[in-house]
Amino acid sequence: MSKVLEGVRVIDFTRVLAGPFCSMILADLGAEVIKIERPETGDDTRAYGPFINGESLYFMSVNRGKKSITLNLKNPKSVALLKSLIKTADVVVENFKPGVMKRLGLDYEALSAINPRLIYAASSGFGQTGPWSQKPAYDLIVQGLSGIMSLTGTPGGKPNKVGMSIADMDAGIFAALGIMAALLQREKTGRGQLVDIAMLDCMLSILENAATRYMATGVVPEAIGNRHAIITPFTMVEAKDGYLNIAAGNDVLFGKFAQCIGMAFLATDERFNTNDKRLQNWDALSALINEATRQKNVQLWLELLEKEGIPSGPINTMDKVVENPQVLARNMVMEMQHPVAGKVRCVGSPLKLSDSPIHSIQPSPTLGESNIDIICEITGCDVEEARRLVQEGEFH
Repeated sequence: MSKVLEGVRVIDFTRVLAGPFCSMILADLGAEVIKIERPETGDDTRAYGPFINGESLYFMSVNRGKKSITLNLKNPKSVALLKSLIKTADVVVENFKPGVMKRLGLDYEALSAINPRLIYAASSGFGQTGPWSQKPAYDLIVQGLSGIMSLTGTPGGKPNKVGMSIADMDAGIFAALGIMAALLQREKTGRGQLVDIAMLDCMLSILENAATRYMATGVVPEAIGNRHAIITPFTMVEAKDGYLNIAAGNDVLFGKFAQCIGMAFLATDERFNTNDKRLQNWDALSALINEATRQKNVQLWLELLEKEGIPSGPINTMDKVVENPQVLARNMVMEMQHPVAGKVRCVGSPLKLSDSPIHSIQPSPTLGESNIDIICEITGCDVEEARRLVQEGEFH
């Protein structure tokens, strides 16, 4: 069975995280992704550890399934080669600060003039427009600006960042979604378009109802720890040997939960018999719940709660996550055979398509591994001539 994006060629100028994560999604879906890298050093993340046989696991984690060609974008011969390559492409992806690609003569206006069907996805901290468009941004900066750090952590404590680069990953997902939408639109119009993705925009879009609540009420949301802002109890509780999460999201489940922990009276207590009351009296309810849950071990609670149909789960560390039978059954841990690092386990794709399944994944490329093939294709020269051009640094 063919993959969804089979036959789609992507020229990938991205580096580090947000852009590479986007283009990796496209590669997983079957697109041919040709990654343009700096000679000698390549993507910055090739220098980030940990390493296996000198190959970066960080780089592998967001660059699987791609090809790599090394070109000096300040070399006119490299730019000419690139423009010829882009004439054959469907998509260009870049995550430079706005203006960089224009200075190189590789911006949307220049490239769409030579390939009107081209979809050009530009991902940056603040987008192509607005007073901050020229500001640099990293994940941490955008997390702070977006407000998510003010919502993360314990009440009265310091702001906390989310424990992974959520602003980068979020932008990568939205960029891939925008590209897919533009490909669909091109089927109707025959023309490509610019997909303009800003990390800050993307972060605002996933704040759930925090921004909406403020705009409706004027009350600034604050960090409330490991519980839900409007559903209770939907929180972490303490057990005898650790912690677990419970989600009694309605009155019926709360009644079952109260009975399960030996406090059936909570369901009829005037302070707690509706969700609104439970929210208003959370401190008192939390103390009573945790008094009960501290009496048994995590595993016993999970067994009891599951038997009663009450959503619950452990708080896993990574060693438990990657061995979880549900995770394994869904092919979320896969193996790739890297030419230098050997067999490497990695996270699989969450996209499960019945007619276009992602059964296997290709490894991340070694630096410049496709130089010869791409030069031969674009220039029409033979392999020996391409090797000579590479050895003489013609495009570097």
